[in-house]
Amino acid sequence: MKYNPDIHYRRSIRLKGYDYSSQGAYFITMCAQNREMLFGYIQDKILYLNEAGLMIQKWYDKVTEKFQNIVNGEMVVMPNHFHCIWHITTKDGITNIPTAVQWFKTMTTNEYIHGVKENGWPPFDKRLWQRNYYEHIIRNEQAYENISNYIRTNPERWDADKLNNNNSIS
Repeated sequence: MKYNPDIHYRRSIRLKGYDYSSQGAYFITMCAQNREMLFGYIQDKILYLNEAGLMIQKWYDKVTEKFQNIVNGEMVVMPNHFHCIWHITTKDGITNIPTAVQWFKTMTTNEYIHGVKENGWPPFDKRLWQRNYYEHIIRNEQAYENISNYIRTNPERWDADKLNNNNSIS
C-alpha cells in the first residue's frame, strides 16, 4: 500500500513547544521492531540477557562518552524493549533527547547486524527498533522515584507487561 497522507499520518507524542535539550531527567522506552524477543528472556521473574541484550547495555554505558552532558540513570534491557532515564545536565545547544536516541539506535543496530552476520544472532525484520520511542519528562522527585522503581522491578512484572508479546491484545 502506498503512502496516503489522508489515512496514513503519524501523530507526534512529543510535548509541543518543549525544548528536549533542557536540563532535566527523561524516562525513555524503545521497543524492538514487532516486539521481537531479541535481547534475552525472563524465567521465574529473573531476567537473563543474551549477547544482544548485553550489547544494548554496553551502548547505554557509552552514551555518556558520546554526550558529555548526559548522565545515565536507572536502566533495564527487557527481552523486547529497553527502559532508561537520561539526565541532561547542561544545555549545550546540540544534545537533545531525539539526537541521543537516534545515536543509540544507530550504534546498537550496527552492532546487532554484525552479531547476525558473525555470531548467528536472530535476524530482525527491516529494522531493529520501532521507528518511534516513548519519552516522559520527569518533573519532580516523587515521579523520579516511581519511574526508577518501575524500571528496577520491570522483570518481576513481565508476565503482566503489555510489551510482552504473550500478553498482546490485537
